[in-house]
Amino acid sequence: QLQLVESGGALVQAGGSLRLSCAASGRTFANYDGAWFRQAPGEERAFVAGISWSGGTTTYADSVKGRFAISRDNAMNSVYLQMNSLKPEDTAVYYCAARSGSLVHTAAAEYTYWGQGTQVTVSS
Repeated sequence: QLQLVESGGALVQAGGSLRLSCAASGRTFANYDGAWFRQAPGEERAFVAGISWSGGTTTYADSVKGRFAISRDNAMNSVYLQMNSLKPEDTAVYYCAARSGSLVHTAAAEYTYWGQGTQVTVSS
């Protein structure tokens, strides 16, 4: 069983930056694609960014392209989300997810493992 734990969420002013981390344990994380999703109150969980097991392929939601960057360090069993130029509409609980496979999927249903989430709040 793969366990995921997110950290790095905080309250930040619009225009600021945050770096979220996701630490994996229990299995070899290098065998899994990773992704970040977010969920705002009253909304469905939405794809933010994904990265293949090797780190060679990344995919982003249109709303975060050019502002967010996903990366991973398999030696550290971790995935990261660097968030720059944050906007109030980025406010949400951010979840780390992982799946076994070779393609980066944007649908939440494709992911088997989930963290507990970390709150990001962007004030205007």
